[in-house]
Amino acid sequence: MPTRRTVLIVSAGMGAGHDAVAVELARRLAAEGVEAEIVDVLRLLPFRLGVALRGWYGWMMRSAPWLYALIYRVFFVSDRAPPTSPLTVMAAARLRGLIRRRMPAEVVSTFHLAAQAVGHLRLRGRLPVPSTVLLTDFAAHRLWLHPGNDRYLCSDQATARAVHAATGRPAFCHAPLVRPEFRRSGGDVTPVRSRIGARAGERLVLVSAGAWGVGGVEETARVLARSGRYLPVVLCGHNRELRHLLRHTGVALGWCDDMPDLMAAAYALVDNAAGLTCREAMAAGVPVISYRPIPGHGRDGALAMARAGLSVYAGDAGELLAALDRLGCGAERTRRIARGAALFDAAPAESFLVSVRHLADER
Repeated sequence: MPTRRTVLIVSAGMGAGHDAVAVELARRLAAEGVEAEIVDVLRLLPFRLGVALRGWYGWMMRSAPWLYALIYRVFFVSDRAPPTSPLTVMAAARLRGLIRRRMPAEVVSTFHLAAQAVGHLRLRGRLPVPSTVLLTDFAAHRLWLHPGNDRYLCSDQATARAVHAATGRPAFCHAPLVRPEFRRSGGDVTPVRSRIGARAGERLVLVSAGAWGVGGVEETARVLARSGRYLPVVLCGHNRELRHLLRHTGVALGWCDDMPDLMAAAYALVDNAAGLTCREAMAAGVPVISYRPIPGHGRDGALAMARAGLSVYAGDAGELLAALDRLGCGAERTRRIARGAALFDAAPAESFLVSVRHLADER
């Protein structure tokens, strides 16, 4: 099948992290002279199943996290789960038609259902171009892994080793895909502090609830506010109800477009999902503490970050405050920041893609 120098990035509008990574990768590819197109794998599912799946996931995380924990344990990490799900087959069928029309030179997946669907096609000889999986989680559950994919890109060495052992495929460590604005430090933080009403000397602690605004962040905000030592700035995402509930506890913000500025003003980030916000904090030189993580991939990712020395996992309120207090020590703070910054010494993700390498050879 003839190809052109186009990369098809298969993402998913499930939260915001997968799409944000896809957009940043597309921006970098464009800078290299490679065209990129982003498609949502959920939109490829028939009968509006993708819309239903997104809505169901959001409901579970807000109202029945125990149910998601059960599903995660049975289907995401269990060795007894079926190798190919009906959703994978349906997504793969639609994706095959899209690929035949677009004729890309390479396919990159930034969501686990996409990785399954593309790997399914590749293994059966229905995808004649390379398939790369770009993991957006620190912990690689089984739905990220499919032997049909050609290579895996991971944000840290431990994850890369685990992925290679599980799939037998090449797995590389790449620098996290975050917007360049997060790595620019030293600017004036007075405007953002003034905007959120922070008093002089107050230590701002960002509390991330992700795009969905889920998890036990109300309790986290109360712990920080009652300590008298930290001002909680809760990132409520698109959850208006959560923002209303927290209106008298610290600062509650909706969806933020100025995250680099907030990061520059932050003393620390308290996170509950181990997703893109953690990588953004590491890029900005903000220490990360995991507390009350959401079940499933959130908890596993938080534990994986802690094992790699990239964050602190706080088991209770006392440990959370103690971890924050230790960051007031210059040596501890410097060490934590250096661990996160070291991730960005790895090669950029785009350098591993076939299209970029071929373009470099031609030049």
